[in-house]
Amino acid sequence: MFTGIVEGVGVVKDIRPSADRGKRLGVEAGFDMEDVAVGDSIAVSGACLTVVEVNGRMLWADVAPETLSKTTLGMMRAGERVNLERALRFSDRLGGHLVTGHVDGTGIVESIKKTGNAVILTIGVSSDIGLYMVTKGSVAVDGVSLTINECDRSRVVLSIIPHTAAVTTIGIRRVGDKVNIETDIIGKYVRHFLVANGAKENGKNGGGIDADFLVKTGFL
Repeated sequence: MFTGIVEGVGVVKDIRPSADRGKRLGVEAGFDMEDVAVGDSIAVSGACLTVVEVNGRMLWADVAPETLSKTTLGMMRAGERVNLERALRFSDRLGGHLVTGHVDGTGIVESIKKTGNAVILTIGVSSDIGLYMVTKGSVAVDGVSLTINECDRSRVVLSIIPHTAAVTTIGIRRVGDKVNIETDIIGKYVRHFLVANGAKENGKNGGGIDADFLVKTGFL
């Protein structure tokens, strides 16, 4: 589990093929990694990976075909910069929001506009990702916890403060870039609960959550 508060930026140094269509990713972190051990989880631009080797600030992680197909890691090249966050400790402050590192898919940067001291970033997303977006809710973009200014089923508008732009790869994104998107896990569970219990899905009503249902299940 992560918070979306990026600790620093790393640089992809090497990408090697591994068994069963996977890849092994070598990243040099821009900060001290002495407490990272083999088997630890680390978020690389929002994707949760398991460390399989570590040497000083250099770490290696295997990337499965599913992750390669759902995230920007499948297009990654040596020399690219990535956001890094070590897994959350129970004693840590939860400065962002609950981020699993299980990326839902990618979005495309549609526009970047400067407004005052902030940068307004608009990202196009697929409808199955946009479904989980809510205004003033949270979303992780390349592993960065951000607050949603506006949204609909096809786009999300975010306000990036100077600090976030300076210490993450969000500040170097350009129109047309692909980014990793992870929507709020709480919204996913709520929707799953509603649909599983007969809420309207794709225009079909299976009964829904009503007063009778709440009484029957002990909520009222």
